[in-house]
Amino acid sequence: MVSVCLATYNGEKYIKEQLQSILSQIGDEDEVIISDDGSIDNTLSIIEGINDARIKLFHNTGEHGFSKNFVNALNQAQGEYIFLSDQDDVWLPDKYEIVLPLLKEYDLVVTNSSVTDENLNIIKPSFFSYYNSGKGILKNIIYSTYYGSCMAFRKTVFEDACPFPESKEIGFDVWIGLVAEMTGKVFFLDKPLLLYRRHSNTVTSSGNLLNRSNRTLFQKLRGRIIMLKHVISFYLRYKFSCKKA
Repeated sequence: MVSVCLATYNGEKYIKEQLQSILSQIGDEDEVIISDDGSIDNTLSIIEGINDARIKLFHNTGEHGFSKNFVNALNQAQGEYIFLSDQDDVWLPDKYEIVLPLLKEYDLVVTNSSVTDENLNIIKPSFFSYYNSGKGILKNIIYSTYYGSCMAFRKTVFEDACPFPESKEIGFDVWIGLVAEMTGKVFFLDKPLLLYRRHSNTVTSSGNLLNRSNRTLFQKLRGRIIMLKHVISFYLRYKFSCKKA
């Protein structure tokens, strides 16, 4: 069974197109877990109007925000394999059938995407080439290339990643990616399987794709140090628990 975890917040403009691209691919026994962060537009009515039993809608009643909303969705997932999805992208037709077999071999798979404008006109044909995406713990601490919308993983990776660091310096997706590298096998697939839509209301941290972060050097350095401390702490706990077992 596969769980597609999707976080929504005022996503009425694109959510139907994205859900249709997912539902047309997944199996009858799979599920789409949606956590909504308090939308005040028509997002919820659009989701309910699709009327597909595979969609399971939850409300994020805890701390709000992008990462917390996604973690709420992940906590509801029942599938052995988990795909992450943003509310405004579009899955290309063969995403599911290509990635699912890879999850039999790898613990986490990151797929390439084509970056588009709001009308799905391609801006950058390869997200990987633009961001130099790839494995490497130190590399991804310095500059993360683990973006949730491009990730799928075994549920055991999520379980290992819990509890998530409370620091806002560590996105839920990069944390899952780093944990997967420390505990299992990660694969970056170069084939674009997603239309990665960028627009003025983008919620994700990479919404400023063509304009890099305006954080100060001190802020960036502080964030990397915090992340490194969490990674070292996790690694030592994990290795110690493995030895005890």
